[in-house]
Amino acid sequence: MTDVEPGYLKLHRGGELKKRGEKLWGTMESCRLCPRQCGAKRLDGTRGFCRGSAELEISAHHPHFGEEKSLVGDGGSGTIFLTNCSLKCVFCINWEVSQGGQGTKRTIDELAQMMLELQAIGCLNINVVTPTHYSPHIVRALDIAAGRGLTLPLVYNTCGWERLEILQLLDGIVDIYLPDFKYADGRLAAKYSSSAETYPQLTQRALLEMNRQVGVAKPAANGKMFSGLMIRHLVMPNRVGGSKQIIEWIAQHLPRDTYLNLMSQYRPMYKAFDYPKIARPITRQEYQEVVNWARQAGLTNLDLQGYG
Repeated sequence: MTDVEPGYLKLHRGGELKKRGEKLWGTMESCRLCPRQCGAKRLDGTRGFCRGSAELEISAHHPHFGEEKSLVGDGGSGTIFLTNCSLKCVFCINWEVSQGGQGTKRTIDELAQMMLELQAIGCLNINVVTPTHYSPHIVRALDIAAGRGLTLPLVYNTCGWERLEILQLLDGIVDIYLPDFKYADGRLAAKYSSSAETYPQLTQRALLEMNRQVGVAKPAANGKMFSGLMIRHLVMPNRVGGSKQIIEWIAQHLPRDTYLNLMSQYRPMYKAFDYPKIARPITRQEYQEVVNWARQAGLTNLDLQGYG
């Protein structure tokens, strides 16, 4: 598909990928994988704030055709939906998986085999969804799969709220970062995402590090994406997400051709109806307003959905 080899293959051949996996695994002794740093002794079977233990739990794996066009290609994005989540948004569309614990216990070897199966049926990439709390398992499985012939790029599909120290351990492993940038205001992040008041500043730091590692996402001549930073921003009703401030920050701190997907599909789900400001879908006017802000800020690589 491309002459560019995924970075994790070089790390695998040199033994570095295995070492990174072991280091991440040790982080679960008193867990500090995510910004909550809850200290759960996951290696002893204790579940953390995210509800994850050292046992891997996965809800599904299959080709996914609903991702960004450049990630789907002809065979779909090879998506692996991981159970549980450290952010716990009250409006989560996949709350049964992220907060309801829907999933099945799997071994690391089984995760590696899933990656190989997705490659065998023609998927364009391996797309790990909500990966933060299972990053040790992912890296260990990747090392096994690389030894068995995996060559697809790795997509790290995250809420954006990441620890810089953990991202640095993923340097050279992740090919495509696919983070959300949900909030500009920490008070609203705390309200709607389980006291995650540090979300804006930590996500900003994370995006800078992701950009340092993989650079601007630019598709190959065939339109398929193999590397780079792809930011998602979900437009929320009543300007709850702080879209203008987020756009201005991106324009000031990242290249103007940074990929930005302005997502229009917000619908109130899960507990959203308990919060009046987010208890309805967005309007055409609200979405158009955000598109206008992005264009005025000089961003040139916008992925627009629906209207705009």
